[in-house]
Amino acid sequence: MITQANFHPARWLRGSHVQTILPNLLRPRHSIPLRRERMELPDGDFLDLDWAPNADGPLVILFHGLEGSSRSPYAAGLMHRLHDQGFQALTMHFRGCGGEPNRLPRSYFAGDTGDMAWVVEQLTQRFPERPVAAIGVSLGGNALLKWLGETGNASPLSAAVAISVPFDLDKAARRMEKGLSRLYQGYLVGRLKRSTQAKCSRMALPIDCTNLPGLRTFREFDDAVTARLHGFKDVDDYYGHCSCRQYLRGIQVPTLILHAVDDPFMSPDVIPTEAELSSSVNLELARHGGHVGFMEGWGSYWLERRVPRWLQGSLATGA
Repeated sequence: MITQANFHPARWLRGSHVQTILPNLLRPRHSIPLRRERMELPDGDFLDLDWAPNADGPLVILFHGLEGSSRSPYAAGLMHRLHDQGFQALTMHFRGCGGEPNRLPRSYFAGDTGDMAWVVEQLTQRFPERPVAAIGVSLGGNALLKWLGETGNASPLSAAVAISVPFDLDKAARRMEKGLSRLYQGYLVGRLKRSTQAKCSRMALPIDCTNLPGLRTFREFDDAVTARLHGFKDVDDYYGHCSCRQYLRGIQVPTLILHAVDDPFMSPDVIPTEAELSSSVNLELARHGGHVGFMEGWGSYWLERRVPRWLQGSLATGA
């Protein structure tokens, strides 16, 4: 089902770039104390989880976006609000995103469902009496929706929320090569290159590290680095296998997707049609909101109200 989101920004906040940039500048990055837990992975690598203070409600795991972390303003805001509503919130950092480089040549990518599946399995064993929900943001949202579609009725999650998802990775990457979106691309690709260069200095990688300085776009970086590190033939093979749009009809868990038509990280044609959604998915579209923005006014962030409220209504034993 596709419905209109009940998001109404102030007039001065209706620009897509204003919505994308201002929340990152104005939101606090530290809102509640977090406890770090390191989880050792079966392949010899590790993941870092940041836990909000103890609460008795359902577990809600946040999967961040590209180069994000629990310190990202949207993550800090959501973690704080979820904690206030009685949920046990935590952020799972993708490999290398917790502030310390991961141990293996591989990193993380938009279809990286294995680590989230392993973490959810560990947590459901640790807290068998609690329902578990998940929130995926941008890249993390793509991976989450892909995993939900792959697992169908076998999903261990009770509910899920995905925010500002690049449903079609190829179209999203090509959109980032146009207009002012190139500024976001330059910033993020720059961060990815620096992380990869640092890894090149520590270990042998199955890529040509001397080519890193010349990579300018997501497609170039994903072809030369992401695809090679994670077993894909090339960028088109990577995008083709990992775009979540093709998996949406398989989702059987109650799932809310929040998306803005003016998201500068992607063009409107990435948005799936109602026929592509399963009956368990509700896609709420807003005319404005930018990329993970949804700022209503000074100090007012719609995501921090909409997400906990929807989770409370979707989880039978809510907070």
